[in-house]
Amino acid sequence: MKKLVAVTSTLAMVLLTVCGSAQAADYKPEYRLSTVLGPAFPWGKSGERWAELVRQKTDGRINIKLYSGTVLVGGDQTREFSAIRQGVIDLAIGSSINWSVQVKQLNLFSLPFLTPDHKALDALIKGEVGKEIFAALSQQGVVPLAFGEDGFRELSNSQHAVKIPTDLDGLKIRVVGSPIFSDAFAALGAIPVQKNWDDLQPALASKDVDGQENPLSTFDAAKLHTLGQNQLTVWGYMADPLIFAVNKQVWASWSEADRQAVREAAKQAAEENIASARRGVSAGDDALLKNIEKNGVTITRLTPSQRKAFKDATRPVYDKWSVVVGKSLVEKAEAAIKAVK
Repeated sequence: MKKLVAVTSTLAMVLLTVCGSAQAADYKPEYRLSTVLGPAFPWGKSGERWAELVRQKTDGRINIKLYSGTVLVGGDQTREFSAIRQGVIDLAIGSSINWSVQVKQLNLFSLPFLTPDHKALDALIKGEVGKEIFAALSQQGVVPLAFGEDGFRELSNSQHAVKIPTDLDGLKIRVVGSPIFSDAFAALGAIPVQKNWDDLQPALASKDVDGQENPLSTFDAAKLHTLGQNQLTVWGYMADPLIFAVNKQVWASWSEADRQAVREAAKQAAEENIASARRGVSAGDDALLKNIEKNGVTITRLTPSQRKAFKDATRPVYDKWSVVVGKSLVEKAEAAIKAVK
């Protein structure tokens, strides 16, 4: 009997090994992960980290390669979500802004001056609003795993300080391809110019545009002060969550154990990403702002009343796009933010 038990146990182990090897053999030798920014930025670094953690947690069964600069879609940020749905991209850490063109609910985060601070943003992405957003993404061929963060987007330009809405009159401001951005900056009197990230720096250098809006970590890492961006307004216009996601067919091809490993890796990489995105720009820690200031950039910090003037000026845009997002979701978001004030 003991010999029979031993033989049975050995056969079971062999079968598990064979089945596991056969399953792993069906996996792709490489899975493509897309990000807009490279590892020099917190966004791209989170892609490297996710890939590293997945390899560790799956014992090398899932090998992920980072493709930054949205090279898999010809540099067109707004095509990334369609590409992951279609399987052109296997995984992505996508911006709520870029994906909002295909997923209308993601425009919630771009509503001007909806989210006042990190506490409010956490209330959205960690609560019922975040769950509803993930449900909407799941219906469109992707599996969302975790929220990361690119940061609050601040305004810079090469002309003069921006303290009141009329200071933007006639300024050519580079915006991403999401229409809500064009509407918001037009409402403030600026001339919105749509350009992808790769086209931004040449446009600033050639004075094709006067200014841009991006998180401070991006401003600093890209050294935008060397391109004439010597005026920076900290206005907390909106925060851009990042979404760690996998193509649904790719997800289904992995074992349950490997899916769990990829999910855990995404959550860990996302937590590290959020911490990195907030470093130096949080309450009580403005080291990054001070570093930017040392580079000869004049920083204008809006007072609550000054910020309200911009909020009031963009209220028609907020109301228009609330309908696009869905009034019930917007109301749920407003209630969540009010609860943590």
